[in-house]
Amino acid sequence: MNRWFGGIEAGGTKFICLVGAGPNTIVEEIRIPTTTPVETIGRALKFFEPYARRGELAAVGIASFGPVDLNPSSSTYGCITTTPKPGWAGVDLRGQIHRALHLPVAFDTDVNAAAFGEHTWNPENHSLESLVYMTVGTGIGVGVIANGRPLHGLLHSEAGHMAVPHDINRDPFPGICPYHGDCLEGLACGPALARRWGCPAEALPAGHPAWELEGEYLAFGLANLVYTISPQRIVLGGGVAQHPDLHEIVRRQVQRILNGYLRSPLLLEKMDQYLVPPALGSRSGVLGAIAMARQVAERGG
Repeated sequence: MNRWFGGIEAGGTKFICLVGAGPNTIVEEIRIPTTTPVETIGRALKFFEPYARRGELAAVGIASFGPVDLNPSSSTYGCITTTPKPGWAGVDLRGQIHRALHLPVAFDTDVNAAAFGEHTWNPENHSLESLVYMTVGTGIGVGVIANGRPLHGLLHSEAGHMAVPHDINRDPFPGICPYHGDCLEGLACGPALARRWGCPAEALPAGHPAWELEGEYLAFGLANLVYTISPQRIVLGGGVAQHPDLHEIVRRQVQRILNGYLRSPLLLEKMDQYLVPPALGSRSGVLGAIAMARQVAERGG
């Protein structure tokens, strides 16, 4: 009998659900619009239930939008907490999947899962002890691999909300974060680009001044992560990061900001090997969830 793993990338706009064993062994995949918790989780369960009923699923991994509770000893472990997504605050996402399918369920943030996916499935990352994954899309999230494992602390990383230099005279845009205004996410996420420039990020052409400004804000955030975490590689993903020139702009700006202070050949001469696009493309999160499911199954739940 085949024994597969289930992966869920639970996003604010869609749930990606996948059954498989890794990037090269995908059995089935669906995308579900994120509506109400009852409808969305119900449709995800309907997708997985036949596999679970036949005994073909060993475990499920969930890569969730947040903030979420990742403390296994907490009474709200596996719950979405203070999200502004209407109706989703307090939803016990992990618990509902676990109780319905009667399977071990691994749970983490979407960006930690994406970082874990890139670390697990990309051979170039296997030997790395540390890796940072930054996604730039509807929001900005940061996942961290430290000592080969996703980093958890008091809560989980919210590095997308770090403060970055904001020259009001050069960029009078106030930012859109409802909590902090002009934090990194408030200045540089996809909706911030759209509101500042009057069109979606994907409609902004190459050479538009938006991209130098965007690259500078992202570079300040990433330089702070280089200083504080010292990752061995940075993966920059998400919808906004698909712009063909953005990675090179960010590399150049990171080098400018670091200004030669950190004397690593990767930072000084090989930035194209240090700051890279995701090897798994848009599937980093859901394939990271599959890797989490595999790990929790191997540990026996």
